[in-house]
Amino acid sequence: MSVEKRVIKKYPNRRLYDTATSSYITLGDVRQLVLDHVDLQVLDAKTQEDITRSVLLQIILEEENGGSPMFSYEVLTQFIRFYGQAMQGMMGPFLEKNLQIFTQLQQRLQEQTRAMYGDNAMFNNTLWTEFMSFQGPAMQNMLGNYLEQSTGMYLEMQNRMQEQAKQLFTGFGFPAGYTAPDQNSDEK
Repeated sequence: MSVEKRVIKKYPNRRLYDTATSSYITLGDVRQLVLDHVDLQVLDAKTQEDITRSVLLQIILEEENGGSPMFSYEVLTQFIRFYGQAMQGMMGPFLEKNLQIFTQLQQRLQEQTRAMYGDNAMFNNTLWTEFMSFQGPAMQNMLGNYLEQSTGMYLEMQNRMQEQAKQLFTGFGFPAGYTAPDQNSDEK
């Protein structure tokens, strides 16, 4: 049984209309729907084109222009450089998997906090931020483990791609003496 997405229509005057509540909403309201884990779809009211991604990117842009951006200059330039490259198709799934791992890490931290303090409402975001600032070494260790998992996942993906390429090109003859480059080699 699939859950139907909540449809938001965007009109030429840039207004957003929530068909579930029959009312106009703001970009901030769409952001809140996302935070509330509501599956949604934004359609251009005139063409019925799905413009969900562009609206979500607009929300991210507003968040990035706000108080504390998440993406550094280096990250943004790397994103741009991946477009049009051979690995572009792999980047999305790679980032998605990494976000899933990071979300699991966050959930474990929240569960441990609940186990220690219960569902105490006093342990809010401000206290969480203060707690995290004092836990630098522990967080670095956890993030280090996360990065190791991420690296392992990337290497596994690379190995699978090599195996698929070998299978794909088994009918082609390679020059005598050809061996695939050693991925563990320091030579570049």
